[in-house]
Amino acid sequence: MKLDADAALQRLKDGNQRFVSEALQSEAVATPSRRREVAVAQEPFAILLGCSDSRVPAEIIFDQGLGDLFVIRVAGNIVAPSQIDSVEFAAARYDTRLVVVLGHSTCGAILATIEELGRKADEQSRSLRSIVDRVRPSVEPLLATDIGRDHDALVRHAVRANIRASVGQLRYGSRLLEQLIRDNGLRVVGAEYNLDSGVVEFLDT
Repeated sequence: MKLDADAALQRLKDGNQRFVSEALQSEAVATPSRRREVAVAQEPFAILLGCSDSRVPAEIIFDQGLGDLFVIRVAGNIVAPSQIDSVEFAAARYDTRLVVVLGHSTCGAILATIEELGRKADEQSRSLRSIVDRVRPSVEPLLATDIGRDHDALVRHAVRANIRASVGQLRYGSRLLEQLIRDNGLRVVGAEYNLDSGVVEFLDT
């Protein structure tokens, strides 16, 4: 049965609670019979655009199994054209009603951006530029405030600002997604995973 956005969001929250309390159930949906079932077709109930960080595997932290989540991972959970295309594909093809941008505490892409912005232009890494340039708008305004004087606070606020920026790009940077939001009940929300506690906090839901 197709889940609406509210039901899909609750399923993720319940799964994360099981993960945190070490009461995982995902083994039940990773069986050989489940594998054969999803080999024929998939119906993911949520689309996750998350960071590539090895410590944030979406299926595990939400206690989901084969075929449950359509996961797109990129350093810094940034939104570039290929990420928009992938979200559009899943939302349109599978009629999935929930998109979650999943960032996490002490994100390496945020840390790299802060470090790069502290270097002279000729000392900055060309290989990091494509990521830094997309994270930069979430970091630079904070550097001009009191937050910018406290490194830990800067990282915390930049992580959330970057999540919200990616949410905004998905909500308003695609005609197809805008249409699905308006007409089909699609929701795009942000979330932050805490590496220490394992808890996912949903933002502005």
